[in-house]
Amino acid sequence: MRLTSKGRYAVRAMLDLTTHSNGNPVRLQEISTRQNISLHYLEQLFRKLRNGQAVKSVRGPGGGYVLARNQDQITIKDVLDCVGENINPARDIVGTEAEAANSLEFHLSKNYFMNLGVIMKEYLATTSLGDLVRKTKETETEAGIGASAPTEQAGIMTSAIRNPIGEINQ
Repeated sequence: MRLTSKGRYAVRAMLDLTTHSNGNPVRLQEISTRQNISLHYLEQLFRKLRNGQAVKSVRGPGGGYVLARNQDQITIKDVLDCVGENINPARDIVGTEAEAANSLEFHLSKNYFMNLGVIMKEYLATTSLGDLVRKTKETETEAGIGASAPTEQAGIMTSAIRNPIGEINQ
């Protein structure tokens, strides 16, 4: 269960596009510079995002990319799906030697990780680009007050609960 750089870069690039577009096309070179992502790699990602109908390309001297839909209609799951990111934690279970064993433990763990995959997809589908952009603006306004990481107190990790847009609430 690993989100690759492909998925992380696609989300960052789409957030950059959403933030800097204002309805006007944004050149990949600008995103590449701001996000420190290879232009060649961005071109590959945006080809997939365009085929997945998350972005539209605009040709000409003022050309670039714009969102194909409203920022509130494009979820993080949509972006990850467009670039072919597979975050299913059960994807490696089928066809393994453990499956051939056909044990109770195999079936329990398989069901557990399949359920985790469903929860992860639901979580990613509840957050849109617009949600994250608004959260970014809130965080900038609060000047550093906001998301915090779990802390360790007396050798015990404090419990943390994630809200729908990824912030950890203590």
